[in-house]
Amino acid sequence: MAFPFKFRPKLFDCFRNYSVATLRSDVSAGVTVGIIALPMAMAFAIGSNVTPAAGIITAVIAGFLTSFFGGSKVSIGGPTGAFVAIVAGIVASYGLPGLLICTMMAGVMLFLMGLARVGGLIRYIPAPLIRGFTTGIAVIILTGQIKDFLGIKEDIGNASNIIATFDALLPHLKDISLPTVIVATVSLLGIYMWPKRLARIIPGSIAMLLLITGATVSLGMFMELDIATIGSKFGGIPGELPYPRLPHFNLEVFQELLTPAVTIAMLGAIESLLCATAADGMIDDEHDPDQELMAQGIANFVTPLFGGIPTTGAIARTAANIRSGGKTPIAGIVHALVLLLIMLVAAPLAKFIPLSVLSAVLIMVGINMGDWREFVRLSRYPRSDATVFLVTFLLTIIFGLTQAVMVGMFIACVLFIKRMSDQSSVGIHPMQQYLTRSFSDTQPGALPQGRTPQDDVLVVRISGAMFFGAANKLKNILLYLKHEPKVLIIKMTNLISLDATAILTLDEIIYKCQKKDIVIIFVGLDNQPRASLSRAGLLNDIPKENILDNLEQGLDRADEILKEEQTPAQAG
Repeated sequence: MAFPFKFRPKLFDCFRNYSVATLRSDVSAGVTVGIIALPMAMAFAIGSNVTPAAGIITAVIAGFLTSFFGGSKVSIGGPTGAFVAIVAGIVASYGLPGLLICTMMAGVMLFLMGLARVGGLIRYIPAPLIRGFTTGIAVIILTGQIKDFLGIKEDIGNASNIIATFDALLPHLKDISLPTVIVATVSLLGIYMWPKRLARIIPGSIAMLLLITGATVSLGMFMELDIATIGSKFGGIPGELPYPRLPHFNLEVFQELLTPAVTIAMLGAIESLLCATAADGMIDDEHDPDQELMAQGIANFVTPLFGGIPTTGAIARTAANIRSGGKTPIAGIVHALVLLLIMLVAAPLAKFIPLSVLSAVLIMVGINMGDWREFVRLSRYPRSDATVFLVTFLLTIIFGLTQAVMVGMFIACVLFIKRMSDQSSVGIHPMQQYLTRSFSDTQPGALPQGRTPQDDVLVVRISGAMFFGAANKLKNILLYLKHEPKVLIIKMTNLISLDATAILTLDEIIYKCQKKDIVIIFVGLDNQPRASLSRAGLLNDIPKENILDNLEQGLDRADEILKEEQTPAQAG
């Protein structure tokens, strides 16, 4: 089957050698991951200030679409902890309709990113920035669960940053529910200490959800427990998928939603491609990043039509899929169908689940999500990378994810430009000084045989990448032109590339040399600089005999030029 715009999901490639054994393995893995995903989907939704049903719907619809259209064989899509803080902020500011529109906008952006084949560019985002805001998100998730962990029933509003969270919590610490704290603590310890050998049969989060729910229901028959449940707060979970419908569109807030939509798109792209990359290492395969972005775009556009929230690749569920034997996207499709079946069959029972159990699940997600070891490693990192990590982390927990991503990217770009600029250099030497060194430009050496020092020759050595951050170094050449040498040799053997700013500066140098009758010789032009100068028309201003391969040829040519100037003078 042919697809336009290179649209080819991995699913169709996997059918070529598909077997009954692979199907059996995929179904087994899909059932396991579907069970694992259930408490996480509800917990992420509640942490995002939406109903648990929205989380399950997202896991079903997005899980199916991501696997069906995705560019990875084993990646599992659905709601993740990365979106908890930003979704909660959007819901607080614009309500659920604003979130749905924002998610659909992000879906369009993600699809266009994949269509434009920019999936491979995501890897250029620096790791300290990603780890900084990931760890910041983990802190926001942890602090956001304090309310349900302590059993505080009052609505404390947006938990998009820790200052707002603690400011809202402090007045209500007197309302802590002891039974809720006990249930939450037991759930957290149970999930943490659940034996690994049993986790292969039933995950700790599911085990605690079933055990604690059963225990609270049983105790509730004999005594009154002051424990909030899904039923008491949300009225339960519907036993069917809602019909798709367009959310109410408000043109007035469209521009305001653009910034959080970009944040969702960028975070979704980063998270999904990191997930797919991690999966590649586990199964020795290679995903299609652009196809994965298009699949995430489709999922984020369609899921809100059913009342779902933002979705991306889920690293924990993807790893569980691989460990459970998942081989192809069929496993992800089965996982979505299992969740749908649970929703249709067991929805009436969900109303008994204590919110404190789900808060314990999210706390474990936050603990596992944070790169806490990065704080220990900071002293070993370059100062610029440590700065990016700390600034992004602090901005995330204090001001929120949107500001952290924008400022963190800006700082990372500025520091990268400075680092690249530091690696670029312009060395300027009168020939008398330059020829006391060997042609390697690094070791002192004797004057080349037969070479006579000439004060009228200026040698300029350009190395590294000459771009807008380093092009100002070229302007130093203009200062030396005031001495009016007769020949200017520009050695570019170690020049990697030129951008428009550097080309304009070289154009200015050529113009000044022509006004002062200074002859320019280009030496050692590599492919990229030569092509850039040629496209800009600068090579038309330099005679072909003055564009040479190495410095020795350039020095010979300088001798010829000086002799030509002396001959007419002697004849006169």
